[in-house]
Amino acid sequence: MSDEFIIPKRILIGKNSLEDSRKYLKSFGKKVLIVTDKIMVELGNVQVVLDTLDKENIDYFIYDDINGEPTDVMIEKGVDLYKKETCNFLLAVGGGSAIDSAKAIGMMVNNEGNISDYMGKQVENKLPDIVAIPTTAGTGSEATKFTIISDTKTDVKMLIKGSSLMPTLAIIDPRFTMTAPPKITAATGLDALTHAIEAYTSKKSQPLSDIFALSAIKRIFRYLPISFNDGKNEKARTEMAIAALEAGIAFNNSSVTIVHGMSRPIGALFHIPHGISNAMLLKECFNFVLDGAYKRFADLARNIKISDENEEDEIASRKFVEEVDKLCKTVLIPTLKEYGIDKEKFFNNLDKMAKDALESGSPSNTIKTVTHDDIVEVYKSLWR
Repeated sequence: MSDEFIIPKRILIGKNSLEDSRKYLKSFGKKVLIVTDKIMVELGNVQVVLDTLDKENIDYFIYDDINGEPTDVMIEKGVDLYKKETCNFLLAVGGGSAIDSAKAIGMMVNNEGNISDYMGKQVENKLPDIVAIPTTAGTGSEATKFTIISDTKTDVKMLIKGSSLMPTLAIIDPRFTMTAPPKITAATGLDALTHAIEAYTSKKSQPLSDIFALSAIKRIFRYLPISFNDGKNEKARTEMAIAALEAGIAFNNSSVTIVHGMSRPIGALFHIPHGISNAMLLKECFNFVLDGAYKRFADLARNIKISDENEEDEIASRKFVEEVDKLCKTVLIPTLKEYGIDKEKFFNNLDKMAKDALESGSPSNTIKTVTHDDIVEVYKSLWR
């Protein structure tokens, strides 16, 4: 069976990418629903986009209620606004929440029922055109066929997928990431790193996804600490924006694994931002899976020049996990305890979280077999 490789229809990268997008924007329709949050409006990022739309006489309606990780309630409201305002396409300005929301709104504009009906299913119907302008370097949602939406009725983060969810146009303009504060820079940067590492160590990895994953990992180790400490460093911001895109392309074509599977239940139950919950899990999850993938993790150690071909794969792979943990500490990722999570409540939900993690499907992409009991033990190890 041949590998399929999917990327956005068009990607624009660089300082002038928003201006260069005008010729494409005008082909999508006369009115756009802008999906964003109030912070993006306050920071002026939305206004920059509006100025561009005005030059092409494209009308717009701003939906700026994506304040936090997206829920089914937010999506329902967005669908109602899209229809009421008779929009032709969607444009997301923000992090993964805004872009995921735009995808979900577009999906429900052209599909029947409730969004929860599509959890774990392939979305086939064509969506309105979606333009993604990421303002964080992390989720890679601008380059993926996935959206993650929280079901407020069940406290489950729903993973919904389908090639029709892929944005029509991704605009990677580093000016939009310059406003991200250090904590967001850290969380999203480590989300991108997780995407890239899991893509490379997944059962479904393939030659092209490997190329993008390795490039992303190399960039992130070099430029995330710089972006974290100096948010105005344009070179570092540009490199991180490219890394997030590369990581998104990588996992879109090879999948994520145990970390994402275990991260979503933590985020859903304890409302920890996705990038932070990923980062909290990295060391323990990777230590668990190492003995099934020494060669792949050793490749990563050699990719970032902390090992060479003369070192045994097991030693090199353990060095890589330590380097990941070191990076997490450099950008001040807290533990569950430091974040303020109630340990008793956490332990009372171990079975539910393990069940939800397995049902997400992501752990099954791990090279090593992962059971319910394995996941429970890894969750427990976060408190040791």
